[in-house]
Amino acid sequence: MAQAAADSEPHPGRIRTRARAWLARLSFLLAAGAVTILATFGGLASLAMLAVGLASAVISVAAAFWFLADRGVRRWMAFGLLVASPLAVIVAFAFARLLWVAVASGAAWLLAGVSARAALAPDPAEWRMPEYPAAPPPARPFFIMNPRSGGGKVAKFSLKRAAEELGATVFLMDGPGTVDVAEVARQAVADGADLLGVAGGDGTQALVADVAAEHGIPFVVVTAGTRNHFALDLGLDRDNPAACLSALDDGVEVRVDLGSVDGRTFVNNASFGAYAEVVQTPAYRNDKVGSTLDLLPDLIRGQRGATLTARAGGVVIRAPQAVLVANNPYGTNDVAGLNRRARLDRGELGVIAIKVGSARQAIALLRRSRPTGLMSLTAPAVTIDADSPVIPAGIDGEAVIMPTPVHCSIRPGALRVRVPRNRPGVRPPAAPMDWARLRRLALPSRSRDQLPPATHVPTPSDTAPNLK
Repeated sequence: MAQAAADSEPHPGRIRTRARAWLARLSFLLAAGAVTILATFGGLASLAMLAVGLASAVISVAAAFWFLADRGVRRWMAFGLLVASPLAVIVAFAFARLLWVAVASGAAWLLAGVSARAALAPDPAEWRMPEYPAAPPPARPFFIMNPRSGGGKVAKFSLKRAAEELGATVFLMDGPGTVDVAEVARQAVADGADLLGVAGGDGTQALVADVAAEHGIPFVVVTAGTRNHFALDLGLDRDNPAACLSALDDGVEVRVDLGSVDGRTFVNNASFGAYAEVVQTPAYRNDKVGSTLDLLPDLIRGQRGATLTARAGGVVIRAPQAVLVANNPYGTNDVAGLNRRARLDRGELGVIAIKVGSARQAIALLRRSRPTGLMSLTAPAVTIDADSPVIPAGIDGEAVIMPTPVHCSIRPGALRVRVPRNRPGVRPPAAPMDWARLRRLALPSRSRDQLPPATHVPTPSDTAPNLK
């Protein structure tokens, strides 16, 4: 009888399938509503509205390219066109008394997109990294803290005192001269440290993470940097760095990959080409925007910097203006995804290459299905060569000069990261818009709606590796 009652309960997978189906139907309904609003209240003028909107998008993209690729009067004329183009569309719609139609139709399209993304969203098991039970609290944790990082977050959040109250030894990078962070970490391990932690920027984290991985001991990230990209992808609290210290007494472990550039470890990415050239200039630190705008025209036109060739997984990319090699791929389905990685344990490098030398190629980026100036792929290894014996590189934001060819690789599961059990977590990645799949979800067949009997799903404790 109890078994019969259990069988009558809705299966969680079936509930998710039905929810996705209704979200897919809602997205089609909203899309139809957007078209209906245009056709009913715009009439023949709706076609003109679409044409004007498309023309404005094309003009805006071309103007943005000219602004970045030119100097002087032509640059500021392009900026004026960039601002004026959407304003002209708004004014034209207002004079034609169609502004509210455009706003209402656009809102319906926006809601249709939100509903479609929700229907197509991947299951949590696809984007959440598995967690493993952490070993007992470390006996001799050691933290390296940069008091200047993040505008002084170490002092602002009393991180040194908080770590010491949890039994940690803290090394402050406040002495005169440069500190060999890796050597400090190695000496700490030699003295018996059984956990290494960092309160600082991503570059410092990479140096210490390499030592932790080398010795197989846990690593803790404290969000005391400026941007905290690595911490963001670990789901840590970036607003309260002190909360990261709870990983010491109430934490779980995740196994993450580490990237490598000719033996130098990175936790986020290594960049080559335009960005690397810009950050090498002495004026960049004092005037980032001005330096970038001054150098970009020559970099875009190929009049400055080495000519690169990237080889990734059998694909050859010739003369890209910029190449980004990431420790696991970044999301590319929305703008926000460009600085987020859903997982850090896929065992593959993400590669993004840009080659846009004209306004025509910039406009081609509007074709989301096959943009010609942007390439995104994954590979286990990447080689960057050039027509120069050395090239600049940005490794986790640090400017370096490297001999060519440069070899990038990945070390799967190399780092044991200890994170707080209770933390904000990682935001679900945006799913690519797939109208064919959305249609199948909206109109599921009877056979597709039937789910097999529930089976045992391994838990983290079932699959946890030996962490000792």
